[in-house]
Amino acid sequence: MMKRDVIIVGGGAAGFFAAINLAERSPNLNITILERGKEGLTKVKVSGGGRCNVAHAEFIPQALTLNYPRGEKELLGPFHQFMTSDTIEWFEKRGVALKIEDDGRMFPVSNSSQTIIDCFLNEAEKYGVEVLYNHSVKTINKIESIFKIETTQSVFSADKVLISTGSNPKIWSLLKDLGHTIIQPVPSLFTFNIKDDRIKDIPGVVAKDVEVQVLGTNLWSEGPLLITHWGMSAPSILKLSAFGALKLAKLDYKFQIEVNFIKHSFENCLEALKMIKQDLAKKSVFKSTQFDIPKRLWHKLVLASQMDEDTRWADVNKLKLENLASQLTKAVFNVDGKSTFKEEFVTAGGVNLKEVNFKTFESKKVEKLYFAGEVLNIDAVTGGFNFQNAWTGAYIAANAIAKPE
Repeated sequence: MMKRDVIIVGGGAAGFFAAINLAERSPNLNITILERGKEGLTKVKVSGGGRCNVAHAEFIPQALTLNYPRGEKELLGPFHQFMTSDTIEWFEKRGVALKIEDDGRMFPVSNSSQTIIDCFLNEAEKYGVEVLYNHSVKTINKIESIFKIETTQSVFSADKVLISTGSNPKIWSLLKDLGHTIIQPVPSLFTFNIKDDRIKDIPGVVAKDVEVQVLGTNLWSEGPLLITHWGMSAPSILKLSAFGALKLAKLDYKFQIEVNFIKHSFENCLEALKMIKQDLAKKSVFKSTQFDIPKRLWHKLVLASQMDEDTRWADVNKLKLENLASQLTKAVFNVDGKSTFKEEFVTAGGVNLKEVNFKTFESKKVEKLYFAGEVLNIDAVTGGFNFQNAWTGAYIAANAIAKPE
């Protein structure tokens, strides 16, 4: 049996961040990362389309927590200890400059996730962190004050253990055996599958600022909406998928949404259309796009209002004008299923947050067992927030583990 001071299970973002911070504070500790894959940091690699969306430019803890459908209350204290500005400083100290894009997402200036991966691998090597790949954990037991961990290749013992395996059902099962409650995981970030003539053949069209509501629920969001080959995506949809993760799972991902493409009431829209009808009487409705709607989408909504390409504004009767106002402000679409958002598979579910001390990220059930990242029942909307949770939890856990007893 190989003895270690600290074993970190999971060589992803949270695992490496914890190991590096811990090794920096306590260089005498013998620290090993056990990673089941042949390489680590795979989520870091694919995040943000290969650019790695490291964080989000939100610098007030209270406001930052609002991006976590699960974890909002628990993360307030931790964000006062380590949040966005600390993340920026941490990377910059290690030679990785970050930049803020217009939508608030933060990336390395290099625009390459490899910059983050190289930083972690170099820092881990510099501080003597041992990283063992192809070590899938089979059992975790605690005998008196010592942890015994068996992998597919070896058996280890350790004084302290940090679990940073993300959404891993096998590890959740082992944690259950140690006495933890696991909240059943469901997908959290996903796009909506919609088959509808109004969005057929126009993938890539973006309505810049819409309101979306899931009918029959209080789920509501706003922001850009992207029409895709399979339905709808972008922040307005992804926010609904995150905050509605549990409800939408119960509905088996079959429900209706109402989209307001112009963020005006039906009544205001109708009044505006009446004025346009007078001003553009001789022009074709199809060809005179209004309300900053993308042209291809306007065409589809006009046709859905029982008009054709040659209909002139002067010839539009009251019913067709109302139809068009409805399509613009309260278009109903049937959602039938979901698709993963890019490669970013995020789940709601994991270790029950009531069983974790958020001052240290230590288990309340098992002494000297710590957590960081998505192994906990914490998840966020898209935009760098899931990584911020990983950095914060890993940093605080590393501090707690490093403290002399």
